[in-house]
Amino acid sequence: MRIGDAAALVGVTPRALRYYEQRGLLRVRRNAVGHRDYDEAELRRLRLVRGLLEAGLTVEDAHEILARLRTGPAAAPGAAAPGEDTDPCPARRVVHRRLAALDEDIALLRRRRDRLAAQAEDRFAAVLGPAPRS
Repeated sequence: MRIGDAAALVGVTPRALRYYEQRGLLRVRRNAVGHRDYDEAELRRLRLVRGLLEAGLTVEDAHEILARLRTGPAAAPGAAAPGEDTDPCPARRVVHRRLAALDEDIALLRRRRDRLAAQAEDRFAAVLGPAPRS
């Protein structure tokens, strides 16, 4: 399947597919004349990539998950060295790391919002006028 057809089938643009390939999320074969040729396995992988990105993970997160899915766990659970990841689910650590980062971002945004609201009341009252009554 050519790039335009694959992109339409999955609901992305051909440019997005080229970007995913450039970032190492896809490895697409080329036909005799050099066109990308998407098979069913690549379409499944592309759907997985889209699902990961739509869930809020970054391209780097998706790359890490896909790499771990490809290689599997380094050792059987319980056989890893101290400090080594033994979770049999390759996505779990990445997802928890992303959730923690989002929690930090949310906390930062809340602090900024509170600071702006306080400054709007204190410093900008002359410019903004009185606060609306609720």
